[in-house]
Amino acid sequence: MIVNDLLEPDPAGPVLIAGGYGTVGTALTRLAAPEWPLLLTGRNPERGSHLSNGRVEVRKWDLNQPEPFAAKVRAVISAVNDPHDRVLQAAVTAGIPYVDVTRWTSRVTRALTQATLLRPTAPVLLSSGWMGGVTNIVAAALARDAGEGHRIDVAIRYDINDQAGIDSVDFMDRLGLDFEVRKGGQAVVVRPLTDARWVDIAGHRTKVARLDTPEQFTLPLTLGAGSVATRIGFSSRMSTTALLAARAVGLFRWGSGKRWAPVRRSFLYSPGLGGTAHIRIDVQGPAGTRTAVISDPQGQAHLTALGGLLGLRAVLAEDAKAGVSFPESAPDPASRLAELESHGVTILRS
Repeated sequence: MIVNDLLEPDPAGPVLIAGGYGTVGTALTRLAAPEWPLLLTGRNPERGSHLSNGRVEVRKWDLNQPEPFAAKVRAVISAVNDPHDRVLQAAVTAGIPYVDVTRWTSRVTRALTQATLLRPTAPVLLSSGWMGGVTNIVAAALARDAGEGHRIDVAIRYDINDQAGIDSVDFMDRLGLDFEVRKGGQAVVVRPLTDARWVDIAGHRTKVARLDTPEQFTLPLTLGAGSVATRIGFSSRMSTTALLAARAVGLFRWGSGKRWAPVRRSFLYSPGLGGTAHIRIDVQGPAGTRTAVISDPQGQAHLTALGGLLGLRAVLAEDAKAGVSFPESAPDPASRLAELESHGVTILRS
């Protein structure tokens, strides 16, 4: 798809949030509106009309349709899948600061390549690690205390009662695909939902298994970690058992097409009234092991939106540098932990 979208930089203009009235986009809009004027885009602007006011404008930009889009903005953040890289290319080509919080690992590598080839003249932050890069930032802070991270383990407790957009369970479509990680400094191929173990996450004994996430790609590059492993478990043991059983019979391989998408997603996509996001991160280094447990009582959409808010502040900072970076590359990750805590996130470190 070749479309001549035209974004122009305007330091006094609004921040454009692509997908600004989705589940994560709505949370990000509420967080960012007091700080900047906003322009929200998506396929169905009427769904975002409740967010529109004197500082928030809503317009149509359907990334799957050929109609071009034009706007003058100070920054762009993508909170929706960008299958043709339209938002990325429009922002980077125009020299507009850009943040992305929704890409899967293979799409992060593609975005990294595309953005680099475009030779960005503004900051480009690929912040698609788990929860909008929050996991990356906390891991970086722990790695500093541990004397750099030789081994990083991330354990996620996914609350099935939490509010969730359909993009939040996009990983269900990738559970039939093996993926590459670093282990002991070497590249190894891992099968999803294997290598299961029990982990205490915020007082909850949770069975977790391997999952393909972007921080497993970026943390070895940025922090020099020799091994990075991300695992996921669920607040319902029944859901975890069913998911592992489905993997054992090969559902995610022979049922990987669109026909089986409703079956795959039915395991998890039942958005409720709200839940708590919990993540445990263990970093082992020369100075020992450092652990942090992140908890957000406002849920995973809020925590992801906070990652996006931190990303926006980073790319709009006076000392922000042009070029591609990842959230864990920030010079002072500890200060970002304080920002998260100011928004009600608990980070217990040991």
